[in-house]
Amino acid sequence: QVQLVESGGGLVQPGGSLRLSCVATGKFFGIYTMAWHRQAPGKQRELVARMTGDDTVRYVDSVKGRFTMSRDNAKKTTYLQMNNLKPEDTAVYYCHQENVAWGQGTQVTVSS
Repeated sequence: QVQLVESGGGLVQPGGSLRLSCVATGKFFGIYTMAWHRQAPGKQRELVARMTGDDTVRYVDSVKGRFTMSRDNAKKTTYLQMNNLKPEDTAVYYCHQENVAWGQGTQVTVSS
């Protein structure tokens, strides 16, 4: 059974940066599509970034140019580097291995 464990969330001022990490158990990590989603209070969960097995990444328009998704297959880890954070980025961020598992979420709060 695959488990995903996120870390790296926290409180940051507007314009600041955070890097989220998601470590996966299980085999064949590198072939799976990985994604980061977020859910703000009172809103539906939305896809933030999605990386396919060939490392192609797509981002939601609101984070393009500010967020970068990457992966280290040897470490079975997915990252989300978030720069120039805005208050509207405040949400619980979830790691997702498509069709397999979800992480428990990590809180990101952007506030002065």
